[in-house]
Amino acid sequence: MNRPPAKYTPIIAASMRTFLHSIFDGVGVPEDKNIFLTERLVENDLRGVFSHGSRLAAQYVRQFKEGELNPNPIVNVLNESPATLVVDGDGGVGYYAAKHLTALLIPKAKALGIAAGVTRNHGHIGAAGIYARLPLEEDLFCYVTSGHQLNLNPGDTILNAAGGSPMAFGIPTNSEAPFVLDFGAMHDLYAGSGHLEEIIELAPSTVFRSFGLGCVCQAMGGFLCGVPVDPNCAKRNWTGANQGSFIIVVDLNRFLPIAQFKSEMDIYAQKIAAMEPLKGYDRAVLAGTLEWERAIKSLEEGIPVSRQHAETLQQLAKECGVQSPV
Repeated sequence: MNRPPAKYTPIIAASMRTFLHSIFDGVGVPEDKNIFLTERLVENDLRGVFSHGSRLAAQYVRQFKEGELNPNPIVNVLNESPATLVVDGDGGVGYYAAKHLTALLIPKAKALGIAAGVTRNHGHIGAAGIYARLPLEEDLFCYVTSGHQLNLNPGDTILNAAGGSPMAFGIPTNSEAPFVLDFGAMHDLYAGSGHLEEIIELAPSTVFRSFGLGCVCQAMGGFLCGVPVDPNCAKRNWTGANQGSFIIVVDLNRFLPIAQFKSEMDIYAQKIAAMEPLKGYDRAVLAGTLEWERAIKSLEEGIPVSRQHAETLQQLAKECGVQSPV
């Protein structure tokens, strides 16, 4: 779980943007794509989703430098119907393809009530919540998932078959923080994550549910997007373009007047806020509230960068010959 560090150095968002922009400029990312990618990473830092923020810049830089990913992809639509889309990412990071798909699905969902699509031939899409939030601006529901290339071998733990298991749900509200549930179904069950054997013994049904959700992510965000089960069957021009995404956008106004639905969501959030939180936690809130509040606070006070986070940025700055933001 992403939590603000107890000890940190605050970094102004503008300084982080300048740093990331310089880093990506140095590996050939064009200006428009640079700005977009930089902004997404900074937004996640601001929300406290540090696992999918500026820390990832080092991974992307390496992939660009080593020719695993295309720094200047031309995203295009491969197939389209009134309610569906297939978008090709041209071997780049997946942010561009997933954003392009989401933007195209919004008017389709408003016209027809529902629209869905997949992206393929790209790398990491970042946090799934990025794309779940976009339709909220139009009072639309959104579901996002992603899958990646597996390498399954006899004798491996079955948990490996669930892939990376990211998914996000976006549900509009009125005055309360938007409901955005952005999580990885399997993250507490990765090897080395701690207490894995105890979790399996104490809560096997929870493990099986997480595994099942992870398999859905891999099926819909991986196989459906052209990522084969067997890596030997993959045909790629860019070796790092081994991921896909599946996105659904729904017009909730087709089922209930949207103002009434958003009012119910607000009441729901307010009722929950008055309830007893789980033991060890000081608040009861809907998903998305903490990230929404953290973004406001971090914009004012700076991104809370931990020592480990700072060391990652400093090492990247040294390797790329630019000034570190911390």
